[in-house]
Amino acid sequence: MALSDWALSDFTGGGFTRPVYRRGQGPAVIVIHEIPGLHPQVIDFGERLVDAGMSVFMPSLFGTPGKAVTKGYAIRSMLGNICIRREFSVWKDGRSSPIVDWLRALARHAHGTCGGPGVGAVGMCFTGGFALAMMTEPAVVAPVLAQPSMPIRGAKAGSIDVSPAEMACAKRRLVDEDLTVLGLRYKGDPFVPDARFARLSAELEDRFEAVALEPEDAKPDTGMTPHSVLTIHLPTSGPGKDAEVRTIGFFRKRLGLA
Repeated sequence: MALSDWALSDFTGGGFTRPVYRRGQGPAVIVIHEIPGLHPQVIDFGERLVDAGMSVFMPSLFGTPGKAVTKGYAIRSMLGNICIRREFSVWKDGRSSPIVDWLRALARHAHGTCGGPGVGAVGMCFTGGFALAMMTEPAVVAPVLAQPSMPIRGAKAGSIDVSPAEMACAKRRLVDEDLTVLGLRYKGDPFVPDARFARLSAELEDRFEAVALEPEDAKPDTGMTPHSVLTIHLPTSGPGKDAEVRTIGFFRKRLGLA
């Protein structure tokens, strides 16, 4: 499905203005793309959420919307854009990115537009932790962390890109509102070490649903170490397919569709 089939508009909030693609009917889900940008496999995932009865909002935060993934494109996206832009914090533990304020504003807007019990949000890779930090916005009731890969420093010690205040708010809401956080990764992924999921499990306890896929379940012939659970390396069959099934089911349950 081409992006030309999605409605495009600019959204302003939290000190930033960014383009957002929207499609579908029903309660809202914000799909926050991975490196290198809003590529075709992210769009395909958004389409599957639309087919499952949701209104999908896909912001473009970096890269060229619709451009296919290549190794060179991914490297340029990381080194030439993301690491030096003020809206992202990629190095330090216990600190979320400034763009999360914009995403919270988008969640409020999406909830006001689409209604329902709240909004779902999924971050991927570079943006994987954003969905947890977004929980300071009351509209966000279904956060999914797909291969959360930031911050860079302290990854093997369990660093996360969420501030102590944001974590405290999330923990309080998870208990008070009977919510959970879904986390997805491939075992052995060097960008999402065991310690990061262990930290999330220690912080969120039984409110964190961790899904760790076996590398051999990954979609074959990509020439890359398995990493992108819901997009580039999405398993099309076998036990690994459960990651997407669980994600869509998680959104449907929390958003009142199940």
